[in-house]
Amino acid sequence: MYIKQFALKYDLSHDTIRFYEKEGLLHPQRLENGYRFYGAQCEKTIKFILVLKQLGFSLQEIRSLLALDKQPLSEACNNSTVSLFESKITFIEKQIEFYTVALQVLKMAANVIGKGKYEANKNQIEETVEEMYKKLIERMD
Repeated sequence: MYIKQFALKYDLSHDTIRFYEKEGLLHPQRLENGYRFYGAQCEKTIKFILVLKQLGFSLQEIRSLLALDKQPLSEACNNSTVSLFESKITFIEKQIEFYTVALQVLKMAANVIGKGKYEANKNQIEETVEEMYKKLIERMD
């Protein structure tokens, strides 16, 4: 498919598709007329990119994984992949912990505000937000 259909299918802009190509993440076939043609491999790759981006992988990490996928299987390749995955697992676990607390706080705040008891619970809500902020800072370090 051409870039227009490819971008539409994956809800991406043409610029994003071209950026991924420029960054070496996508490799569409070039037709004789110079048009890009995005085949099955490009579709597989864009799905991989979109899922990993949603999981918090950086473009550099995605690029590394795509490069590792093209290498022959080896212990070094496996170790690199496992190391990157373990790092991301830790990151995602911290996100889950943070969002679990955030969800509880939002539910609590909606409940007390809905019952007209915000003033009585304002300090508790502010303290919880302060705790969440500390966790957010820890996660960034």
